[in-house]
Amino acid sequence: MPVHLTAPDATTLKPVAGITLGYAKAHIRKPDRKDVLVMQLSPGTRVAGVFTQNRFCAAPVTLCREHLAGENEIRALVVNTGNANAGTGEPGMRHARETCDALAKLLGCQAEQILPFSTGVILEPLPIDRLIAGLPAAVADQRADGWLDAAEAIMTTDIVAKGASRQVTLGGKLVTVTGIAKGSGMIHPNMATMLGYVATDAAVSRSALQAIIDHAVNHSFNCITVDGDTSTNDSLILMATGQAGNAEISESSSEFEALRAVMTEVAVELAQAIVRDGEGATKFMTIHVEAGKDREECRKVAYAIAHSPLIKTAFFASDPNLGRILAAIGYAGIADLDVNAMQLYLGDVLVAEYGGRAASYEEAQGAAVMKEAEITVRVVLNRGNAKATVWTCDFSYDYVKINADYRS
Repeated sequence: MPVHLTAPDATTLKPVAGITLGYAKAHIRKPDRKDVLVMQLSPGTRVAGVFTQNRFCAAPVTLCREHLAGENEIRALVVNTGNANAGTGEPGMRHARETCDALAKLLGCQAEQILPFSTGVILEPLPIDRLIAGLPAAVADQRADGWLDAAEAIMTTDIVAKGASRQVTLGGKLVTVTGIAKGSGMIHPNMATMLGYVATDAAVSRSALQAIIDHAVNHSFNCITVDGDTSTNDSLILMATGQAGNAEISESSSEFEALRAVMTEVAVELAQAIVRDGEGATKFMTIHVEAGKDREECRKVAYAIAHSPLIKTAFFASDPNLGRILAAIGYAGIADLDVNAMQLYLGDVLVAEYGGRAASYEEAQGAAVMKEAEITVRVVLNRGNAKATVWTCDFSYDYVKINADYRS
């Protein structure tokens, strides 16, 4: 089961003025499940996006980039689950365009004003007829309070729907931020089968919205990993409808940092929820690396630890075989690392210093920490003032079972 994670209550996901959502059961892959989402945006909504850096990116990712680059006023998003429309060549691009064309006709806008997204199995053709047939029901279902249904409609192997809301007063106006995400396996976003959609009713300039998404993704979705696999379909979209009534926020506005902080907070909660719901996860681990020369080397060390199958399986077994962590630090790629200067902590327990096992460390201490569901690994490099944090989970038997049987 997910680690300390429950689905949000529908009442906790607050509506965002200018956004409506509706779903359909189109039988994309499995019968009787929500698998198509349409999100409509009011005129004037500004949209920013970041996408996977996987060179084998999905057709809808390519089309989303194209539509955003054209500076079209985006009027709707359409998401299907069950099929990633990735590794599908020219027919995949055609199907992505046909999806946009069909929805545009229903909404009375241009196809270039639609952003398409897909998630699910790669290398299989998108069942375009079923998807298009489901669009009218999703349009008819449009509701301002449809965020929880929307979160459920984009799930694949997720056990728990993921959503978060915050409210903050900016310029004397109450501003709402609500977001949903999906992801459980094939998670190592390099934004660079994770999807995230965060909306606000604040008025935000185009450049400020792009600055916010760049900051938010680098402090949230780019700080998680389940299995080290960067999906072909990773996408994060930020939307600002401008209906809160506040003066437009630019990067020089006094409210800019406050809005950036609350949108990043929502993104962090969604990103951590993905790790807590990692396929087969039983442990949630925070890898904190500090006192590095720069953030990049701290991230290298953190990801070396977070990606190691040996470390992840040891955490699953609650086995304090902590030499594996030292080995990962050593191969992280810091050529001039002085291993005699660093310390390793498991929770509050000092495990290693001066290049070896700490004199005060006893294995029973490590075993006690590793039995906990949430664990912090702290590495002190003693090379500078930089730091970085990565969130990950363990590898259990269920991770293998889920991925061995993913297409059934």
